[in-house]
Amino acid sequence: MRTRPTLHWTPPEGLPPGTTDPQPVADALGAGGVLVLSGAGISTESGIPDYRGEGGSLSRHTPMTYQDFTADARARRRYWARSHLGWRTFGRARPNAGHRAVAAFERHGLLSGVLTQNVDGLHQAAGSQDVVELHGSLDRVVCLSCGAFSPRGELARRLEEANPGFAPVPSAINPDGDADLTDDQVGDFRVLPCTNCGGILKPDVVFFGEAVPPQRVEHCRALVRAAASLLVLGSSLTVMSGLRFVRQAAQADKPVLIVNLDPTRGDRYALTRVALPLGTALTTVADRLGVPVTDDEAAPRHEP
Repeated sequence: MRTRPTLHWTPPEGLPPGTTDPQPVADALGAGGVLVLSGAGISTESGIPDYRGEGGSLSRHTPMTYQDFTADARARRRYWARSHLGWRTFGRARPNAGHRAVAAFERHGLLSGVLTQNVDGLHQAAGSQDVVELHGSLDRVVCLSCGAFSPRGELARRLEEANPGFAPVPSAINPDGDADLTDDQVGDFRVLPCTNCGGILKPDVVFFGEAVPPQRVEHCRALVRAAASLLVLGSSLTVMSGLRFVRQAAQADKPVLIVNLDPTRGDRYALTRVALPLGTALTTVADRLGVPVTDDEAAPRHEP
């Protein structure tokens, strides 16, 4: 099973238009039992670009596929050089108003859980506790030979030592943590093996063309079954890994609500799509529900 077979999607004619009134979202949250499904759009206000919005990274960047990563040592060198640089930027990102609002809704018992397609850890940094990382997390590294997991920070320190002075200036950072570098900038970047068995290391994230672990998918399906409604935040739903849960909710006659500036592949299943920035929409909803959204400094992130 492939998880991300569709990189681009063109909205068909006849999709229902978006609205700027977030009241249906407030009504759903007020009733409780809301399952959140978030995508890259919720992190754009933290300085992490999305894939498909205006200026999205897919307009200039093809994400690494699992097949290329596992088959080609040169592809792994390019990936790790770019990802090592991108990791530094991700370490400086902080949760924005949208992340903090989601955490506030959870604290007030309005959510049944959070599913995120993002790998940036910003929901947890904002204080959310019950988060399922559908596509994994850049915070972890896995060996493809022995299956051992290790902290990304540990590998980052090893890569710094193995590549002293590596500090090219990327043209952009992408939502998967991959920095845009030329082959000349990558140079002879040194890739390191697993310290346990010498195998190939990979970030614990689902690459394009790779399968989400079946047990994780089933856990998410169970969360959809238990939820009263599904709230999609900042996802185009272009890839099936997120769209399938929208379809599941709709087939079970559970309300689906979407907050996304642009049309999504799930609009036809939704009660409404709120076409507002995530931070604006969710803080407005929080105000209407009397839920305070903290402006406190976020929990510490990893050290870049």
